[in-house]
Amino acid sequence: MHEGGNDDGHRDAGVPGPGVPGPGVPGPGVPGPGVAGTGVDQPAFLALERELTVLLRRARASQGEMAREVHPDLESSAYGLLVRLDECGKQRATELAAYIGVGKATMSRQLRALEELGLVAREPDPADGRAWLVALTQEGHDRVRRVREARRARYAGRLADWDSREVTELARLLHQLNRGMEK
Repeated sequence: MHEGGNDDGHRDAGVPGPGVPGPGVPGPGVPGPGVAGTGVDQPAFLALERELTVLLRRARASQGEMAREVHPDLESSAYGLLVRLDECGKQRATELAAYIGVGKATMSRQLRALEELGLVAREPDPADGRAWLVALTQEGHDRVRRVREARRARYAGRLADWDSREVTELARLLHQLNRGMEK
């Protein structure tokens, strides 16, 4: 049994499912109290904290699985670097370190490991001959693409009973949350 549900996909009694507001959480179209100036003990924040805890725990476990699918020797923390390079293309190590939130030494160690696995390569930055750009190799790109496609297929399967508008709204709200966390 885990927080918010159990492993066979059934929800615990009293814990809302997707699209169902929990106790004290306004439903769609029901105006709720504004977040500003409210206490952290209000039911909406308690429900948010509980659900994010479950989501983040599952995400950590999933990231490790996805890293091993890319390469059996890949550290789970390096998976996010590969996804960033897949989405954004070539980047300086300093940009990657800032995005991931690690220091130069940690980034250098992770990039060295990724190079040794043949997943990334460095090349001189044409804008600054002293700097290097990091890019996925073709092998790295192919492996990351396969894992990301499989992950999206799992999402589609798990959310098959959701309306496409709910999936779109969830993506929008998660994006809003992520942007708010950057502040």
